[in-house]
Amino acid sequence: MAEVKLSIAGRQYSVACNDGEETRLLALGAMVDEKAREAGGGSGGLNETRSLLFSALLLADRLQDVVNGTQAVADIPQTVAKSSQIAEALEGLATRLENLAQKLEN
Repeated sequence: MAEVKLSIAGRQYSVACNDGEETRLLALGAMVDEKAREAGGGSGGLNETRSLLFSALLLADRLQDVVNGTQAVADIPQTVAKSSQIAEALEGLATRLENLAQKLEN
C-alpha cells in the first residue's frame, strides 16, 4: 500500500492508496485543492469541515454541468474524465467529511 501526501487549502494530509494509484490520487487532490481555495478554505475564513463541504459542492456542481452537457468533458483533466472516477473522488471526500464531523462531535 502506498501513501501520498496531499496539500488541500494549505493543510497537509497523508492518504493511503493502492500501489500504482499515486498519480491519480495526486491529480484528484489537486482538483480538491483548487476547489477548496475557490471556496475560500485557504483564506482561513472556513474551518476544515466547511472548506471540504464547499469543495465537494463545487466539484458536484462541475460534475452536474458535465452530465447536463453544459461543460465539455475535455475541460476536466484526463485522469478524472469518467464520471465514475469523479463519483469515487466525491465519495472519498464525503467519507472524510463524515470522519471530521464525528471528531467535532466528540
